[in-house]
Amino acid sequence: MANHRSALKRMRQSERRASLNKSRISRIKTFVKKFIASLGSGNESSSFSSVQSEIHRGVTKGVLHRNTADRKISRLSRLLKSAK
Repeated sequence: MANHRSALKRMRQSERRASLNKSRISRIKTFVKKFIASLGSGNESSSFSSVQSEIHRGVTKGVLHRNTADRKISRLSRLLKSAK
């Protein structure tokens, strides 16, 4: 347990940030699942653009590394291309 005021504040901040990051990652995963589910239907391109923007948003928020996001988008675009 932290004893100093600054350490207590850091604990509160890290808990808050961890919960925010968890929800952001979960949101990205949900968008990816929706995109994969929509591959059979006709609106793949619109869901691809939404999942792409959501992944890039995760990069700007600091949840994902830039290269990780690029790799995920590349794999999803390959899925989209093979589905067409």
